[in-house]
Amino acid sequence: MEREVDRSKLVPALERGVRILDFAARSRTYPTLTEIARHLGIAKSSAHTLCNTLVQLELLIRRPDQSYQLGPHVMRWSNAFTEQSDVAAEFASIWDKETELPGATITLTVLEGAEVVYIAARNSAVSHSLIEFRAGMRLPAAFTATGKSFLSHMSDFEVRRLYADGLPAPRTPKSVRTLDALIGELHAIRRVGYSVDDEQVAEGIVCYGAAVLDSRNRPIAGVAVSLPVDDVSNARREQIIANVRRIATRLSHRMGADIVSGRTKYERGHSGLSRS
Repeated sequence: MEREVDRSKLVPALERGVRILDFAARSRTYPTLTEIARHLGIAKSSAHTLCNTLVQLELLIRRPDQSYQLGPHVMRWSNAFTEQSDVAAEFASIWDKETELPGATITLTVLEGAEVVYIAARNSAVSHSLIEFRAGMRLPAAFTATGKSFLSHMSDFEVRRLYADGLPAPRTPKSVRTLDALIGELHAIRRVGYSVDDEQVAEGIVCYGAAVLDSRNRPIAGVAVSLPVDDVSNARREQIIANVRRIATRLSHRMGADIVSGRTKYERGHSGLSRS
C-alpha cells in the first residue's frame, strides 16, 4: 500500500526532485521538461531548475532530444540498497511488529527450480501437529501457496516448460494433478493477488500466500500463513488474506518494489490477463 506522508513536514524542493525521479522511473517513454512540469503542477522554469540540479548530481541524464532518463547515481543507491537488504531479517521484523494473527504458522520461501525452499518458519502449536515447516525444507512449488505465487509471475509458456515432464507426485488427494489445472489456478492468482494451498501439501492444513518482489518487481520470496482448515471461518479467511497481502506488500516495499495504492507494477500491468 502507498505510505501516508505528512507533506507539511517535507522540504518542497527535495520532494519535487524525488517526484521527478519517480516520474522518470515509471514513464514508458523518456519524459520532456514540459511533461515533468505538468506532472508536478509547477512552472516550466522551476522544473528546469530542478532537472538541471538532478543532472548535475548524475541523478538524471539529459538526452540529445532534451528528454530525461535516470542517471548512474541512482544505480549506486540501488546497488547499496540491495547489498544492505535481507529479506529474511525484514520478514522477522515486520511479522513481529505488525502481524494481526499471533500464533499462526508463518513461512518464508525462495524458489529453486520447481521447488520452494523454506528460509524462515514459525510454527504454531496446532499446525505443528499436522506438519512442521522448518528452514531448509523443500516442497513442490506446484502444491504450496508460496510456490504458486512464484509461478503466477511466470508466463503460461514458462510454466509449461518448467513442468515439461509433468507435475510431481501428489502429496494428498487434493494436490493438483494436471498442468492445465495448475495453470488455471495461476490465472486466478493473477486476478486476486494471493494464492491458496487448500490441503495440497498436508491434509487438514490450508495456506494463503503472496509473493515478495524486489526492486525490479520480480519475485524473490514468498510469504504464507498456514492454519488448520477447521479454524478458518469466512470472516477469518478474509482477515488472513488481507494480512498476508499486507505483509507481502510491506516486504516488497522494503525490498524496493514499485508499490502504488497497494498494487505492484506487475499487478497493474497484468490484472485479469492470461499470459500464454
